[in-house]
Amino acid sequence: MVKLKIKKLNAEAKLPSYAHEGDAGLDLFSNEEDFILKPNYRKLIGTGISIELPPGFVSLIWDKSGVASNGIKTMGGVIEHTYRGEYKVILVNLSSKDYEIKKGQKIAQLLIQKIETAEIEETENLSDSVRGKKAFGSSGLN
Repeated sequence: MVKLKIKKLNAEAKLPSYAHEGDAGLDLFSNEEDFILKPNYRKLIGTGISIELPPGFVSLIWDKSGVASNGIKTMGGVIEHTYRGEYKVILVNLSSKDYEIKKGQKIAQLLIQKIETAEIEETENLSDSVRGKKAFGSSGLN
């Protein structure tokens, strides 16, 4: 189990939490005053917290299904272990309706994952595979 050090940047901030035992994602909460996210607009939303991850781990911000079901999508969700500033979530409204976000509302999920650093090797050729260069739809539509 990895240990997260979390600092509240203000007293009203909510600490991330797991909704259920064994969940992969921690819920992140808005620390902004209530606002309306208009269709086709995006907003950077503060959570009021900063996190210290140990080396070898990364934070990934992902959609919260209940929020995403309303057409609200997260963007830009990789936070390196060296970052010590406020965790902020970029939300964009892809729907045709206004979406209200209230202070303290769950807005995204935070996944903590172990990272593997790749060794880069430039090459002239790649090995053949069953798929090869076949792209979108190459495995069939059904």
